[in-house]
Amino acid sequence: MQKLPYVRRVAYAEFMPSFDIVSEVNSMEIENAVNLTRKELARRFDFKGSNAEILLEKNEIKLSAEDQFKLKALTEILIANIARRHISLKSVEQCDPEVSPLGHARQLIKIKQGLATEVAKEVTGFIRGTKLKVTTQIQDQQVRVTGKSRDDLQAVIAAVRAKDFPVALQFTNYRN
Repeated sequence: MQKLPYVRRVAYAEFMPSFDIVSEVNSMEIENAVNLTRKELARRFDFKGSNAEILLEKNEIKLSAEDQFKLKALTEILIANIARRHISLKSVEQCDPEVSPLGHARQLIKIKQGLATEVAKEVTGFIRGTKLKVTTQIQDQQVRVTGKSRDDLQAVIAAVRAKDFPVALQFTNYRN
């Protein structure tokens, strides 16, 4: 019986260009905005001697001040510093301020990270509505867009940028 030579078969899968649509906020930029707010808080005359403070915990910023007026000023300083750091204000969710009977005020500001399922479905529905020859797939907290043509992918990026979604979107992981 004759032995056949071993032939190694390699399947060369044709890789299609793709990219991911995500909604992420750089945590270092948030930390920088909070630090700038703390410095400005220490310099401002209207906050001298007050016990206003700002705490950063993961994706939450906790503000507290002596009264509602100072809390509003502190929130405005923080939002201005976040905007200066080129962070989209769509990624910032301001909760309602809580005022105690003694007048002490607190507020929670949440930083949105990742695409919620509803927003991801809205993005994929919009992309399918463009009638471009691309496929979309929701993966955890991002949307992967794949297509045969790079031109189609660039057209999708342009269309998504032109539409106003409820969160700030970034395009990452572009592969040829």
